[in-house]
Amino acid sequence: MPYPIQQKLVIAVASSALFDLDESDSIFRQQGEKAYREYQEANLHNPLGKGVAFPFVRRFLSINQKFPEKCPVEVVLLSRNSAITGKRVFHSIHHHGLDISRAAFLEGKSPYAYIPAFNASLFLSANESDVSQAIDYGHPAGTVLPSQVIDNQNDPELRIAFDFDGVIADDASEQVYKGGSLKDFQEHEISRSHIPHSPGPLADLFQKLSHLQKLEDQALAEDPDYRRVLRTAIVTARNAPSHERVITTLEHWGVNANEVFFLGGMKKDRILNVLKPHMFFDDQRSHLESDAGDIPMVHIPFGVSNLVQV
Repeated sequence: MPYPIQQKLVIAVASSALFDLDESDSIFRQQGEKAYREYQEANLHNPLGKGVAFPFVRRFLSINQKFPEKCPVEVVLLSRNSAITGKRVFHSIHHHGLDISRAAFLEGKSPYAYIPAFNASLFLSANESDVSQAIDYGHPAGTVLPSQVIDNQNDPELRIAFDFDGVIADDASEQVYKGGSLKDFQEHEISRSHIPHSPGPLADLFQKLSHLQKLEDQALAEDPDYRRVLRTAIVTARNAPSHERVITTLEHWGVNANEVFFLGGMKKDRILNVLKPHMFFDDQRSHLESDAGDIPMVHIPFGVSNLVQV
């Protein structure tokens, strides 16, 4: 029997995030569904290339190799493919050695409604519409943006970086900033420095990652030669004195990040180019840019930063 999924940290991923589907999508758009199905059947045993989320997913699954008795994480596939055209996706999963066994094939329908059914703390997709629908219904989701795919086999560490407001925390403070000025924002945060933020769309993911790190703390205490897998970072445009409320929130939740950067508006990719995360989550598109184009970025379309201006 499979280990109960409700006891795991689950990430749901669309095939568009996990694999390179540019050629397949081009055939679907230009020639239609019949040609797409024939193309996938003809290439059934030709594995798909790695997509933007692949290095992240591979390392995430490696956590189970460190804790084989608990197997605390799982990845499920949520796909717009039909079960027939999805055969190539699963052949590719097996070819690349990914331990993914659960899946939903929805034949063109958006998979967002099934995120809570699989107990997923995150849904990754390259389909912006699917992600927006998920966020609108209160489910944790992010759009994987195009970037170079770099999967260094000699680097087993999984590095995950988060923006704070609108990602880990809600966007209440961003609303103050957007509606006023930096001074208004600073005064608002100083007056509430002792009050923790309400959770944002990826709060559950962040907290469960912190619990995994406590497993690694225990493993290191038992074996000094244990090599950690997981490393987390918060990279926020905040600076002092508004930083204090971030710390208050983390303390209240009983969690922490390995590294926290308060940049005061400095360009984030200056830090990300050094940190080299396998995924960076931010709610503002303007922060999801890197000069080299080799940092996997995920847009969280949540809150005031993503309201359509009219």
